[in-house]
Amino acid sequence: MNKKNIYLFYAIALFQGMVFYGPIATLYRQSRGVGIFQITLIESISLALCLALEIPWGFVADKIGYKKTILICNLLYFVSKIVFWKANGFAMFLVERLMLSVVMSGLSGCDSAFLYVSAGKEDAPRVFGIYSAMGTAGLLAASAVFSLFLHGNYALSALLTIFSYGISFVLTLFSTEVENNVENSKNFYQQMKELLSVLKSGRQFLLFLIAAALLTECNQTITTFLNQLQYVRGGIKPELMGYIYILVTVTGLFAARSHKLVEKMGENRVSKAVFLTGGAACLMMVFFANPILSVACMVLLRISSAVFVPIQMNVQNRKITTANRATMLSIYSIVMDLVAVGTNLVFGKAADSGVNLAMLLGAGFCFAALALYCTWQRKGGKESAIRTASQSD
Repeated sequence: MNKKNIYLFYAIALFQGMVFYGPIATLYRQSRGVGIFQITLIESISLALCLALEIPWGFVADKIGYKKTILICNLLYFVSKIVFWKANGFAMFLVERLMLSVVMSGLSGCDSAFLYVSAGKEDAPRVFGIYSAMGTAGLLAASAVFSLFLHGNYALSALLTIFSYGISFVLTLFSTEVENNVENSKNFYQQMKELLSVLKSGRQFLLFLIAAALLTECNQTITTFLNQLQYVRGGIKPELMGYIYILVTVTGLFAARSHKLVEKMGENRVSKAVFLTGGAACLMMVFFANPILSVACMVLLRISSAVFVPIQMNVQNRKITTANRATMLSIYSIVMDLVAVGTNLVFGKAADSGVNLAMLLGAGFCFAALALYCTWQRKGGKESAIRTASQSD
């Protein structure tokens, strides 16, 4: 285990989670001359670029090394926050988001692969859990600072975010490269042909990826965008939503305890439980608009997703048998992003007809994810599952 790398990446995740303008990100853009439609258009263009760059970035990471790739991405991350701070109008915010697309597609899979190799197979689940929780802790700290001290100062919130990302870049410099054992004599097309062949031979794993994407997107869409509509439906005043945001965010720290749940209940049972819990939370919000119940259901949905993230990262890394770990993880990410494009469009259409319909859709997605996961387990998941007495059903 490379403890130095692990602790550095915990700190990096913490500082990159400190997006001080997070609670007012949409309002910030509107104050700088960007409308809601333009914001969604920028997001769509950004996602398209992410999909286009996923595999090439994974190939580059396997070629030049994970540390160099992460270093480049974290530098661009830092610069993108400066652009965001100075942005005014559609064009500049588009540039900022395109830079972020390059960063996210570069980091996608690479940070996971770096941590997996640094931690080792046995400790990876615990490390992934803490890593995910540190990002949540950073977001929580930034949200608290914004609510208590910044008092709606948009420019200052963006400026402070620049400093937190600058620190994360500096910390990356002190990390140590890990061995990825990639055979560099093969060109991009040869390696892509082999990797796609591996994906095709293990196509049953697509069921797991789709299930993971459905739960992730339900959490992201409902607890980030549709939550406010549900709160208004329940009569919650807007001035209270900032504190509710902090409450829901802090539950993401449960990711750090995910490995403990897996040790006690088994990976299979925990995974089924999070899909079921997420679906039940969405279903409750279809029929009840009670403010306390709505907040409780948002918390349950966020916890479900937080607990599953380390499991997902570990299963994906455990599944890979080729040396090109970052490239393979990028391929997995593309599959999940494609699912996200579809769910986002359907969620948006449903929300136009009523938030309760969108919640019903969320419940359907979570229960569909449960069915897909169970099917994957029956057909191929057991081959890669960690064998423990507590896992047997």
